[in-house]
Formats: sequence, structure tokens, C-alpha cells
Amino acid sequence: MVTFSSLDLIIIFSFFGIVLLIGFLSGWKDNKSADGYLLSGRKVGLFLFILTNVSTWYGGILGVGEFTYRYGILSWVTQGLPYYFFAILFAIFFASKIRNSSLFTIPDKLEEIYGKKVSLLSAVIIFILVSPAPYLLMVGNLLSLIFNINIFWGLLAGIILSASYLFVGGYKSDLLTDAFQFFVMFGGFIVIIYFSFSDFGGAEYLITNLPKTHLEFTGGSSVVYVTVWFLIALWTFTDPGFHQRCYAAKDGNTAKWGIIISVFLWLVFDFLTNTTGLFARAAIPNLDNPVLAFPIYAEKILSSGFKGIFYAALFATIISTLNSFLFLSATTFGRDFMFKLNKEKDELNLKFYTRIGLAVSSIVAVVISLLFTSVIEIWYMIGSICIPGIILLIFGAYYEKFRVSNKTAFYEIIISIAASLIWLLIRPEFGGIKYVGEIEPMIIGLAAACVIHFYNLHFSSSR
Repeated sequence: MVTFSSLDLIIIFSFFGIVLLIGFLSGWKDNKSADGYLLSGRKVGLFLFILTNVSTWYGGILGVGEFTYRYGILSWVTQGLPYYFFAILFAIFFASKIRNSSLFTIPDKLEEIYGKKVSLLSAVIIFILVSPAPYLLMVGNLLSLIFNINIFWGLLAGIILSASYLFVGGYKSDLLTDAFQFFVMFGGFIVIIYFSFSDFGGAEYLITNLPKTHLEFTGGSSVVYVTVWFLIALWTFTDPGFHQRCYAAKDGNTAKWGIIISVFLWLVFDFLTNTTGLFARAAIPNLDNPVLAFPIYAEKILSSGFKGIFYAALFATIISTLNSFLFLSATTFGRDFMFKLNKEKDELNLKFYTRIGLAVSSIVAVVISLLFTSVIEIWYMIGSICIPGIILLIFGAYYEKFRVSNKTAFYEIIISIAASLIWLLIRPEFGGIKYVGEIEPMIIGLAAACVIHFYNLHFSSSR
């Protein structure tokens, strides 16, 4: 049972109030044009780029708590390390190229290289990929836990909170609220780490009270399992948020170094969150629901006021990602569907179309959140099905030697997604066969995409 003092509730409500205030006040100016509303005028500096890039990356904070509670530092090995590696590669090989293209979305670039059919098909994938539903579900669950309300009302409150100021201020509201939430999320986890070391001690306590596998890099899992997670981290290259922030940066160097510096801050925050998860497992070894490892551990260790700060940090970590994905989803709907399907290509209508996208994306997110009870399940399905279809095409869009024909690109999307989806559905039938049942749907989809992509490259080069 989680209880809150009046001071805790005042802190939590104050956090929400400040987010709303920043969101609305930041959105009154400089958003009349498409560039202004969708990308904050393409003049985001290094400091603001880093703050929003770091805060947006950590929406699945309750999942981090669950993973660390169950498997120890394997959480960092699978959810942190591979993403640092691919983010640095993205910064070096893609960030400047994306910024210099001066487009709005990934489908914009794919249309430029592969044509309108591929663009529209990729827009469907991106719309699904950037669904804010997993983060809305976490916000709804936390609000339901704190205020003892039905999950539906928690979901509704969460989506209204984010959509309202995005409707007014667009990307600039997203940026500045994310910047505030960056400091809140770091502050809250620094607080709980301080009390953890003060009350229990340091490494010796963890070594004594944790299962041995929790402090092993593989967590008792196979090398194949860890390798699969590294492949899943290829998501980084298809992350529409990375592309959006690069488009919005004031220049290519800002985008490049903003991502590289972000990696070091991710490393710091990962230390805070994973260490908190380890302390939770050591102090409360028999949790029925590890998804609530962070909230229940906070209930055990934090006093009035400090608990409110920590819950504000949880909300900040989730909402900073929720509002970013919600705006990405709205931009995809407005820019890549409504605008491109409209015969009159007037960019002044983009703001209006994006606002319609906010309404549509909000409704879709609430519906998905009501249909699924597991955040991990939503992530797993979306990532496994969508990523294989576009990742190689994105590489080809920026590097000509890796580029396939328009027709091949179209069929590559369809076939690789179909392969992932079919294997996702039939995989349980092979559960009893060693190794075969362990193959992830994403691997099947990537294999199909690679065969099609490299066959076309080979065929084209041999002509």
C-alpha cells in the first residue's frame, strides 16, 4: 500500500502545475510558421538539445525498475550499453546529414529517395512506432496508484496534460517542458540514491544481499539472448525522435555533439536508476509485482516530502517521453498523411493538420492503453514488427552505395514486416525446439530485409 502526505501531494501537484505553466507560456510566440510550430524554427542550441535528448530517452522508467529487480546489471548491459554504441554511430554518420537535409520527418527523406509509395507506407510504420501508448499507460498507472482512481481516468488526465500545451506551443513547448523535467528526474533519483547509501551502505550491502547472477554482466542469461538485445538496439537508427531533434538543431555540429554528450549523461542516469533497482531487490527480495519496484522501494525508504520529489521524478521521466512521442505521432499524421494526401501543398496548413494529429494520436493512445496491460508487451510488438521494414532504407537514404530501387524498397517494407508478424504469431508452436523458439521476431524480419536489400544491391552492381 502506497501512502502520501499532504507535502508529497503538494510537491506532485506543483510539478504538474510548473509543467503546464512552462508549456503554455513557451508556446505563445514564434510558432506561426511550419518550421516554428513543428521544429522550433530549426534553431535549437546545444544546451537545450542535450536536455531534451536525455530526458526524452527514458520514458520506460518502471520497466527499468522491473528489469533491474529481476535480472540485476543485465538491465544496463541490454538497455544501456548497446544504445550508447549505436547512438554514437548515429551521431557520427547521420546527425549532420539529417540536419543538412532540412526536412521534417523520416518519410520526407524516404519520399525524396524512394518515392511517394514508400513514403506513405513508412509513415504508417512511423505512426505505430512513435505511439505514446506505453508511456501513457505508465502515467495512468501511477495516477491510479496515487489517487486510487480508475485507470481510464488516469489515462485521460495524462493525455490531456500533455496534449493541451502541445496544442498551443508545438515543439517549443515540448522542448522547454523536457528541459525542466531533465532536472527533476535527475534530482529525484539522486535523492533516493543518497538515502539508499545512508540507510544500507554501499557495494558490500548489495554484494551480500543480492543473488550472485544480479552482479554478472549476463545475469545468468545466454550470450545469444544478450546479442539479440544488441540487435534490438538498432531501433536507435529508426528513432523518429532522434531525427526530429536533428532537424530542429541550429546546425549539424549541434546535432552531432548533442547526441555524443547525451550518451555520457545517459550513463550517469543509468547508474542512478540501475543502482536504485539493485537496492530495491536487496531490501525487498520478494515483490509480487516487480513493475512497482521503484514506487514500493520509495515507500520503504523515503520520508514525507522526499517521496513527493521522487514521484515527481518518475512522472518527469515518463511525461518527457510521452509528450515527445505524442507530438511525433501528431506530426506524422499531419505532415505525412494529411499534408501529402492533400492536393494543395500549402505549408501554412501544417500547423492545423498537426493539431488534428494531436487529437487523433491522443484517442489512439488511450484505446491502445486500455487494450494492453503490459508496457513491455506494447514495446515488444511495436519494435519487433516495425523496425525491420525501414532500418536498411534509412541507411540507403543517406548513403547512396547502400541504396536500392524504389520497387525493392516498397516490397522490402511489406515482406520484412510480414515475416516479423508471422513469426510473432507462430513462434509459440516452436517453443519446445532448442534455439529455434528463442529466435526473436525482429531477427526474422531483419533477415528478410537483408536478403531483399543485399540481393538488389548485388544485382544492380553486377549489371
